[in-house]
Amino acid sequence: MYTRILVAVDGSPTSRRAFDAALALASTPGAVLQPFYVIENTPMYFEAPGYDPSILHNQLIAQGKDLAAELAQVMREHGVAGELVTAEASSLDDVPTLVLKGAAAFHADLLVIGTHGRRGFQRLILGSVAERCVRQATLPVLLVPAAAGHDDDKTA
Repeated sequence: MYTRILVAVDGSPTSRRAFDAALALASTPGAVLQPFYVIENTPMYFEAPGYDPSILHNQLIAQGKDLAAELAQVMREHGVAGELVTAEASSLDDVPTLVLKGAAAFHADLLVIGTHGRRGFQRLILGSVAERCVRQATLPVLLVPAAAGHDDDKTA
């Protein structure tokens, strides 16, 4: 049984499903859940008139704070120990690197991550965060697909 579970969260519907799966796994006695939120780099468009990267950066920080409060409440309601940790991506440490470093620092024995987060088009160019985590992980990784929890097969 897994006792130290790190779940990558970004506020997307898929990461919320990943959090729900991790929460269920962490409901066993003695388990600790650590949601992990990364503030992504904002692109620097120096040539774009009026572009201010601090606006997006500040929104990502605010989203992380709101998500921390929301997930902490859910964890309390379910009697699951742990707290959200935030990291900030840089040119040296991108999102997958930070997620794996966070898992190592937490001594996680399971990483839970959604297959598609909020990254959109950039994922097509660089490869997904989930894919890179799976390739580089030294611990078990549970992937939660974007369609998890959808019941599209209802028939009358």
